[in-house]
Amino acid sequence: MRNALFAALAVAGVAVFGAGSAEARDYRYCLVEGFQAGPGTCYYNTYAQCMASASGRRAYCQVNPVFAFAEQYRPAPKPRKVYRERRYYD
Repeated sequence: MRNALFAALAVAGVAVFGAGSAEARDYRYCLVEGFQAGPGTCYYNTYAQCMASASGRRAYCQVNPVFAFAEQYRPAPKPRKVYRERRYYD
């Protein structure tokens, strides 16, 4: 009985601490149905995925406003090369 309790606690601990954190994810495209106000359901990474869900319905796809107006990634500038004179010792 004691072994079963420890096994259950071990499984529960792995389930709680082993689970990944919930990550906020911004999908690129939103499905807007009819005359819906707001961005719609934003669950699509590609335009093709969104259009496949919209086919046969009164819906259209648009770029997710959160994704569209987010700050764009700019890589850091490369450091400049420093050319030094070679010193020759006699």
